[in-house]
Amino acid sequence: MLEGMREVSIQGDAIRLGQFLKLADVVGAGSDVKGLLAGGVVQVNGEVESRRGRQLVPGDEVVVPGERLRVG
Repeated sequence: MLEGMREVSIQGDAIRLGQFLKLADVVGAGSDVKGLLAGGVVQVNGEVESRRGRQLVPGDEVVVPGERLRVG
């Protein structure tokens, strides 16, 4: 079950999904992102996302198992 949303601040206007997941401490290393995305458990703005290079901008919502994040 998901708790409240956690906002993760970024530098600049956009960030790639893989970088965002590392910044938010969802994964420990960049190499872990690929496996997480391959599992089909990451959603961006309500849709399953498998591209680690997907550009995120402030206001986008990312849901991973057990956590809801907002790009800030």
